[in-house]
Amino acid sequence: MSTGSMIQTEQHERVGLVRLNRPQAMNALNNLLMIELMDALSAFDADQDIGAMVLTGSERAFAAGADIKEMADASPVDMLTRQSVAQFDRIQQIKKPVIAAVSGWCLGGGCELALSCDMIVASETARFGQPEITIGVIPGAGGTQRLARAVGKALAMEMVLNNRTLTADEALHYGIANRVVPVERYLAEALALAAEIAGRAPLAVRLGKEAVNQAFNSFLYDGLADERRLFYLLFSTHDQKEGMAAFTEKRKPEWHGQ
Repeated sequence: MSTGSMIQTEQHERVGLVRLNRPQAMNALNNLLMIELMDALSAFDADQDIGAMVLTGSERAFAAGADIKEMADASPVDMLTRQSVAQFDRIQQIKKPVIAAVSGWCLGGGCELALSCDMIVASETARFGQPEITIGVIPGAGGTQRLARAVGKALAMEMVLNNRTLTADEALHYGIANRVVPVERYLAEALALAAEIAGRAPLAVRLGKEAVNQAFNSFLYDGLADERRLFYLLFSTHDQKEGMAAFTEKRKPEWHGQ
């Protein structure tokens, strides 16, 4: 096992395991974590001894969102130049299958990260949501686009506009999760699924993933670009500053519509 400041990696025969490791922050995604995460996935992707990957967090939280303190005072130009959100683009370049093993909170950027993976194995305690509206912004790393494609327009609207969260069983019903298992089994189940896939013909697996993604990617990239533009635009508003300040100060925000 190798350990970075924000992630841990292990190899289980032909399966690479990447674990988010910010327990004190419920695995909130900051820029350094995202860089380390994508570097680890890329390294496994380049390793001929690895056939598939599993990405996980802890039983309590896959990832409870982005690190709000890191972006609370940012301007649109700050967000653009930091390239924090752009780190999510790197997962689209991974050729081998990536399975998210999700338990507990999977919110905001954490939900976007899980949706960026190829499959999701969820524990019974998993909760999926995009609560960005509560801090004066919208999802900016694919949440509006991948969510709408997965669950449909109506439910995606409720999740994005009114902080609706989905239970594990609801995520299974709406096609976000592949399966739901007891919390004590979710990681083992994801590793077993990854091991089965890693035992298939490598080129067929790679091209099969590419073919399935092509069914969605034709319009996805334009949607992601529009989503990110609107996300960055909101960092010029008073409500974004108020919403994120209220979050860090643990109080109710006062919206002004400007």
